[in-house]
Amino acid sequence: MREILVLGDSHSPVFNHPLFKEKFPNLFFNVLTVIGATASGLENPNSTTQAYPVFREAVRQTAAKQIIVMLGEVDTGFVIWYRAQKYREPVAAMMDKAITSYSRFLVELKMRFEVVCISAPLPTIQDGNDWGDVANARREVTASQLERTALTLEFNRIMQRFCAQNRIRYIMLDDLSLGEHGIVKADLLNSDSSDHHYDQDQYSRLLVEGLVGVI
Repeated sequence: MREILVLGDSHSPVFNHPLFKEKFPNLFFNVLTVIGATASGLENPNSTTQAYPVFREAVRQTAAKQIIVMLGEVDTGFVIWYRAQKYREPVAAMMDKAITSYSRFLVELKMRFEVVCISAPLPTIQDGNDWGDVANARREVTASQLERTALTLEFNRIMQRFCAQNRIRYIMLDDLSLGEHGIVKADLLNSDSSDHHYDQDQYSRLLVEGLVGVI
């Protein structure tokens, strides 16, 4: 079986869904998840998650020729807004830092591997929602779900353009994920109301469709 290394945040375990084995029987998805990993923190040696050295070690050891990367939800849903408020900096400046850090990481990987980048999931935490560990941790951010969604869409568009310019495959799921009212579609929401991750059945279908012919 051919190995595909998956590097990502807490959304990446979706690649363990049975649908991937069904649709890609000759592939083994080696999923390395770093909870709370951010694009912003990849270049920060003092980052809480230490995602970069963890990812770097996995890259050093892997026999895979293709790597899937999925980061950004923690950035656009929390970190960018939090840092803008904390340091009294424009949101755009914090966004630029995240984009720059993420872009450099992808280019670094592209020197040795075929790289596939997945668009960041849209925010699912509703305004005023204080249930669940993640929602509680993000309460300090005052941006609305609509604002967080708009930032995520912009982040994904910028990363899509960057990947096109650098011959990196990009799986854009925004059009399939966005609902009528400018926020995520209701059918992507997790049945557990305290879980901010997408419904795994729905998300795996979107990803499988996007990856056909790419991996």
